[in-house]
Amino acid sequence: MALTYMTLKVLLPYKVFAEVPQVKRIVAMTHQGAFGILPNRLDCVAALSAGILVFETEGAEETYLAVDEGVLVKTGLDVRVSVRNAMSGMGLDALRAAVEKEFMQLDEQERTLRSVLTKMESGFIQRLVAFKPDTNVL
Repeated sequence: MALTYMTLKVLLPYKVFAEVPQVKRIVAMTHQGAFGILPNRLDCVAALSAGILVFETEGAEETYLAVDEGVLVKTGLDVRVSVRNAMSGMGLDALRAAVEKEFMQLDEQERTLRSVLTKMESGFIQRLVAFKPDTNVL
């Protein structure tokens, strides 16, 4: 039986972060937990949470990537991971710390920004509702 391999491509909004051929297996993190992908798995789509993406290539040890929230799409032997940010080249402990520091902090900043924008929008709508044009004008 011939061995089959996947091709993993990690995409950022502004560039291709990594393209890795001959991937034997992938482990990704979702909001429901971790799940594995092997070459013969059915095609799927998954929403990824910030965490560590693990993959193993032929003739190499496991490789770790810190990824922000995004989407994983598997079609055939191609696996595409589209995320806002990714890091590699560090040990597993350093990557885990980077995820906690960088990606989780961004999530908190986004929540604060969304809260401020919601308050601004609410204030604008309240002022718009309170504004009643003069109906006696031509």
